[in-house]
Amino acid sequence: MVDESFRTCSIAFKKAGFLLSYAFLIFTYHSLFTIGIRRCHMKRMFTVLGMLALLLAGCTPQPSPGGSSEKITVGMVFNVGGRGDKSFNDSAYHGLEMCRDSLGVDIVYIEPSGEGAGREAALRQFAADPDIPVIFGVGLLFSRDIAAIAEEFPDKYFACIDYLAKPDREIPANLSGIVFQDKEGSFLAGVLAGLVTESNAVGFIGGMESSIIKRFQDGFTAGAKHVNPDITIISGYVGMTGSAFTNPAKGKELALGQYAKGVDIIYQAAGLSGLGVVEAARQTGNLVVGTDRDQEELAPGHVLTSVTKAVDRAVFATVEQVLSGAFRGGRINVFGLDGRYTDYVYNRKNAALIGEKVYVRAENIRQKIIDGELSVE
Repeated sequence: MVDESFRTCSIAFKKAGFLLSYAFLIFTYHSLFTIGIRRCHMKRMFTVLGMLALLLAGCTPQPSPGGSSEKITVGMVFNVGGRGDKSFNDSAYHGLEMCRDSLGVDIVYIEPSGEGAGREAALRQFAADPDIPVIFGVGLLFSRDIAAIAEEFPDKYFACIDYLAKPDREIPANLSGIVFQDKEGSFLAGVLAGLVTESNAVGFIGGMESSIIKRFQDGFTAGAKHVNPDITIISGYVGMTGSAFTNPAKGKELALGQYAKGVDIIYQAAGLSGLGVVEAARQTGNLVVGTDRDQEELAPGHVLTSVTKAVDRAVFATVEQVLSGAFRGGRINVFGLDGRYTDYVYNRKNAALIGEKVYVRAENIRQKIIDGELSVE
């Protein structure tokens, strides 16, 4: 699209053409006079031409990043639970805010109700809007729908957080599958829990039983046993459908049951349901490991650490790629331990719970994973 400034410049070009023609006639007329006079008017002519050159240079349109001179709008469809989960969705929304504040884009979003049955319709609504070129789906449950819609709208850019690729299906060139090293991050959470536990029993509570959440469980179990082979681990899930991420009461019930069995640390990967697990830790005086964002503020003194996924930074990086014309579509893009896109929290608020020796050991293990000396499979 040609913007208004360029239309204005088109008019200026026509006027400049007239001025050039007039200047040329004047120059020709005065060339009939003496050499001295002619030299004088040649200087004036060059002055006119110089002014014209400046006018033309000022009217040349300058392309913005990505080849578009217009402000773009970024759309986002949230996972079940929506904003306010103090976790996954809130981190994604923070990424949108970062894009708005630092990159100057407009933002719009939709929060599906219930179990998220409106995901496909919400994605399609954004895709059909000519003013929304960039669309995010937040969560693994979007994987199938967003891939299909990306194929229908090849002129749009799509990105899916925690994208679950099908082995027999190629990822559309306009779709970025964003994943984190959640298994490796969970491994480090297991290392911390395995070294800090006093009862030698820890727990895991997931939201929806699925392949991605199982990675959290498997990583946590492997990490705990890596440093404490004799540790007992009790695991449970809130449910089998998307609503399992939106049931804090059930999360709390499961957590109270595990604490009653002697568990003193629970790692929760349950979205909004995880808030119930955090509350159970606070109520019983035990510890919990948060997920996706630092959840220490929910129960100060009871959050051992949180396994963080920089969903906000991944959203920002993706929009930045679009604006610069360097979108990485048709592939899985991993945001991992290197660069701390996937990480665990260690700061002044939880340092006393972890201890310096445990932290140093965890960091050594983290570096071995990055260097390929330790495989988390």
